[in-house]
Amino acid sequence: MIALKDILYKVTINAVVGSTGVDVSNVDFDSRKIRKGDLFVAIKGTVADGHKFIDVAINNGATSIVCEEIPENLMDGITYVEVDNSSKALAIIASNYYETPSENLRLVGVTGTNGKTTVASLLYQLLKKAGYKVGLLSTVKIMVDNTEHKATHTTPDSLTINRYLHEMNAVGVEFCFMEVSSHGIHQFRTEGLHFEGAIFTNLSHDHLDYHKTFAEYRDVKKKFFDELSPKAFALVNVDDKNGLVMLQNTKARKYTYALKEYADYKSQILENQFGGLLLKINDSEVWTRLIGNFNAYNVLAIYATAELLGLEKVEILRLISDLESVSGRFQYVVTNEKITAIVDYAHTPDALKNVLETINSIRTKNEELITVVGCGGDRDKTKRPKMGHIASALSTKVIFTSDNPRSENPESILNDIEKGVEPQNYKKVLTISDRRQAIKTACQMAQPNDIVLIAGKGHETYQEIKGERFDFDDFKIVQELLKQLQK
Repeated sequence: MIALKDILYKVTINAVVGSTGVDVSNVDFDSRKIRKGDLFVAIKGTVADGHKFIDVAINNGATSIVCEEIPENLMDGITYVEVDNSSKALAIIASNYYETPSENLRLVGVTGTNGKTTVASLLYQLLKKAGYKVGLLSTVKIMVDNTEHKATHTTPDSLTINRYLHEMNAVGVEFCFMEVSSHGIHQFRTEGLHFEGAIFTNLSHDHLDYHKTFAEYRDVKKKFFDELSPKAFALVNVDDKNGLVMLQNTKARKYTYALKEYADYKSQILENQFGGLLLKINDSEVWTRLIGNFNAYNVLAIYATAELLGLEKVEILRLISDLESVSGRFQYVVTNEKITAIVDYAHTPDALKNVLETINSIRTKNEELITVVGCGGDRDKTKRPKMGHIASALSTKVIFTSDNPRSENPESILNDIEKGVEPQNYKKVLTISDRRQAIKTACQMAQPNDIVLIAGKGHETYQEIKGERFDFDDFKIVQELLKQLQK
């Protein structure tokens, strides 16, 4: 039990009805989970308004309510606290309830359109190999040192974040690496957290169904850097013009990395092949099993972050050479017939372009590059023709298929993708709505030395159709189909 007044510390309060001296058993924003003595935080979400469920929460046992509008009909014995923004208040309350766990960790946030998962996951891997207890909050999974938990969002809700950080405190975790999405920033999920550092990878077309304009999307990312403390570091990719925008108003110590521009941390690709990359980082050479130009940026960000966290340069280089690729990020298998199948999470135009350009820079051009790609339903429709254009222009053959159609008709999604195909590329294109059949067709089309890229879902192990999730793992399916074809 904790006093309500204690978990309201640093929350901006407009009005209070009742006593803040009451004890709170637990905190939640889902009225269905409320039990006797709990605090219910009413949030105006994108789907439902929590204010409509205040009575349900009270009937379930809530003794205190945080809300943006105090109800007209007040219940006896209930404390009502009015705030300007319930989501922001929840994040601060969550931190207080779990004893400000981020203050006891060296927490680093990674934001950007592409590369967040890879950078956060590889930093977790690197610091673990260096002998530290480490935490990870990522799209793929949540790690409390060696204990794995399933991830449901890129950036979880603020209660979940602070609960896991609290668990990390309990087992002595020293470092934690966290993906910070634009949704998470905009919805105040990271409010009240103490970040030692922030990394900006890049910015390209994504989430414009949510943010409406690219400028708004960029400025939400920038807000994360604006709120860093002077003790924190801000590390940005200045080959992306938005990198310097992130640094404009930050109070944090500023550092830059790049492959092309002048920067504090500079890298050069010496060799690029399917076996990995040979890089020159500042004055040192390092071999990594990671593949492609985009991973040269990721490795450079990892190197710079590890150095800013105090690791020795020689030790960092040794550890980088031992890193393994992240699930669903340029994950590949080669058959006995030398067919290479690659699974990658590329689900934005920029990410797809990066992966295809990487493959084209490595391959000899004597083989086919067959791409299987789709776009998610109920999401940003404006990127669909761009994905179609890029896939058909940079592949020798392309199969458009379903990703996660959600509530949309898969055929209408595929029609949107096809609109981006230029006339000279029409002959390259096949459309197969069933994703398994599309992957099977690509495998059947592939000859020895050909490359099959399956893009869009990466680490996801499901397909979402009409509100239901069905088991679907691109990597397992392509392995299974290739084995069948070898028999």
